[in-house]
Amino acid sequence: MTVEEIRAIVVAVDENAGHYESAYQGTDAYTVWQELRPLPIEGDDGHKVEAWAFQVDRFTKDEADAIAPAMRAALEAEPRVAFAYEVDYERDTGYIHHIFDCEGI
Repeated sequence: MTVEEIRAIVVAVDENAGHYESAYQGTDAYTVWQELRPLPIEGDDGHKVEAWAFQVDRFTKDEADAIAPAMRAALEAEPRVAFAYEVDYERDTGYIHHIFDCEGI
């Protein structure tokens, strides 16, 4: 999975999602994503397959935010993505932080 394919999945759910940073940071809700590291995967013939570990973060102050479950559904629907999902409440900012820790091949 290329970085461009990762971006396509994320922006299909939130067209305002930012790579590393968001122009919407500081508002009530925003999404950011970033590639973390390439994954060392080779095919049967020794050909390297492009694969990435990446993270998507959704920050919202709304418990009924529609983007977080939509992002989870989009990642679950993509057969080339495996992910762990966590939720953290950040008391100092008031944000609910939805964390999608992913690997895409």
